[in-house]
Amino acid sequence: MDYNHFVTEFYTFSKIDLNSYKEGQMKRRIDSHIKKSGISDYREFLTLLKTNPKAYETFLGYLTINVSEFFRDPRQWATLEKDILPGIINVTKTFNVWSAACSTGDEPYTLAILLTKLIPSQKFKIIATDIDKDILAKAKTGIYPDKQVINLPADYKSKYFKKTTEGYIISDDIKRKIDFRQHNLLKDPYPSDIDLIVCRNVLIYFTEQAKADIYTKFSKSLSSTGILFVGSTEQIINAHDFGLKSKKLFFYSKA
Repeated sequence: MDYNHFVTEFYTFSKIDLNSYKEGQMKRRIDSHIKKSGISDYREFLTLLKTNPKAYETFLGYLTINVSEFFRDPRQWATLEKDILPGIINVTKTFNVWSAACSTGDEPYTLAILLTKLIPSQKFKIIATDIDKDILAKAKTGIYPDKQVINLPADYKSKYFKKTTEGYIISDDIKRKIDFRQHNLLKDPYPSDIDLIVCRNVLIYFTEQAKADIYTKFSKSLSSTGILFVGSTEQIINAHDFGLKSKKLFFYSKA
């Protein structure tokens, strides 16, 4: 069985389309994982994934790039707080936020901390999604090592976190703001009427066609005044093709 056959068979039972990821990068990651697993070839590995749920979940976690931290790229978060949010928050309605591909939860918790500063807690709702169930379970615990809170302002750290032997534990008040859900950006339905979508440092791993499909769906998910916030390596070229227009660098509104 070659790599392309593996991708086809993997999609048949998982409904995860590896063709939507950049082939060279994805193939290297899969080959490395197979080697570490002591498996001889793609066919044997596919059989393992089909028959061993733990091996399947481990593999899924390996495929997703779970690198995150609080206030990653601090200047962009400052732009969000000072220039973007004041212009799109409407105090007469609930402010709906979607943190897509949220990884270990740093991003949605960061959003909750910022929004708590700006509006009453009952006036916003945050959905946080990821394809990986294990990483979502980790996000729900809200426990983080020092390296993930390195950019966290000292006042936020003292107010919303408790230092323990396990790491920094986020407060229950912030945890309660987040609704974590499993979601596949490539195939699952998207939520609607979202005022802020945050999807950062994820789509760089997808093919151009997959990115185009996702950006188009993001545009349709936004409310009339909604904003899409992307990562520092993900400036959208030809945003109008996807129903978007640049608001500021890394921030896009509906076209």
